[in-house]
Amino acid sequence: MKKILIVSPHFPPVNAADMHRVRQSLPYFEQFGYKPTVLAVVPEFVDMPKDPLLEITIPDTVEIHRVKACPLKLTRWFGLGNLGIRAFYQLYKQGNKLLKAEKYDLVYFSTTVFASMPLGRLWKRKFKVPYVVDMHDPWRNDYYLTVPKQERPPKFWFAHRLNTLLEAYTIPKMDGMISVSKGYVQMLADRYPSIKDKPSKVLTFGATVRDFELLSKMNLPSSIVFDPTKINIVYVGRGGHDLKDSISLVFRTFKKLLDTNDTFQRCHFWFIGTSSVSEENDIKPIWSLAGQYGLAQYVTEVVHRRPYFEALSLLQKADIIFVPSSNDMNYTASKIYPNILAKKPLLCVSHSNSSMGDIIKELHAGEVVHFDQPDAETHCLKMLSDLMVRIPFEPDTDWKKFETFTAKAMTKAQCDFFQTVIG
Repeated sequence: MKKILIVSPHFPPVNAADMHRVRQSLPYFEQFGYKPTVLAVVPEFVDMPKDPLLEITIPDTVEIHRVKACPLKLTRWFGLGNLGIRAFYQLYKQGNKLLKAEKYDLVYFSTTVFASMPLGRLWKRKFKVPYVVDMHDPWRNDYYLTVPKQERPPKFWFAHRLNTLLEAYTIPKMDGMISVSKGYVQMLADRYPSIKDKPSKVLTFGATVRDFELLSKMNLPSSIVFDPTKINIVYVGRGGHDLKDSISLVFRTFKKLLDTNDTFQRCHFWFIGTSSVSEENDIKPIWSLAGQYGLAQYVTEVVHRRPYFEALSLLQKADIIFVPSSNDMNYTASKIYPNILAKKPLLCVSHSNSSMGDIIKELHAGEVVHFDQPDAETHCLKMLSDLMVRIPFEPDTDWKKFETFTAKAMTKAQCDFFQTVIG
């Protein structure tokens, strides 16, 4: 049995998208020959929503070590909120202790807390242990250099320069890379030619069938109640300016259909969990965008992120699930599988280069419109019209083929890749 140290600062009960790869894989690692140890941050030091129910999905046998971080209320005086920086020394110290006490075959960084990844190079130098990075998102994200300044995230100038330095320090010395997008692998290979011969593997997040089995045994209350007299079109996930093109296409199309078909008067769009803020606020960009099309009355935006299992429950209660894609052509929606497992009609609007649309088509889970194509509006009109005629219905998903996308299958692929790296 090989030993693997997994660095995942956002670990349950923290409700963050980047911990799901680890959470999904932990029940299966030992089955494929790897004994996992998780290194994470104490939840109280993480400025993100918490969801205690996530902890019931973690096997009791998994060894978990948690470290503290510099308190956010202290570091905010210096304009510093990055968890990777606040917990860097503590993670390094605990990692030293673990790597010194036992022989680990691999260190695996599966997180978007990118500032923790340089630890891989430090530990490799000190303990001769190889490390693999898992790119859920771009680290040095040049996408925002192409958009107006008002659309950039807060403190983008500082974050971009810091990420440039840390990425250049870490990536060339890594021993392998897993990524959710082929585009991210190519981008880093172009940026650092020395890594072109190093092992890489493109893996989307797995589909957690177990989560829906657990959900069926829960009786979860929700502060969000859909109107049963409406056709509720639901999106659960983050917002952002990069989703504007796909959402705008649907709003434009819906506006036209309102004038031609009375059925659409019953439709109501829900955008849920569009921000990582811990409390509700008055800034609702998607609802404001709907107002520009005269559709504010047909849209509700709930910015506060919902607990994970509540989010799954809301998907199951939807009449139609809306799956918008980023205008970043390398974007892969990490939550596409829960949308499919909810077994509801899908309204998917994707970039033609995004793997998200390809997955939905391959599994026959729904129809896809590519918003970057010249005939996008015509296709969207047809797709919306067809959905209204057919609902309610369950998509004719190819569940046999779906097995290759399950968490168990994805964990086996990870472990096969680890063997390639250390073999």
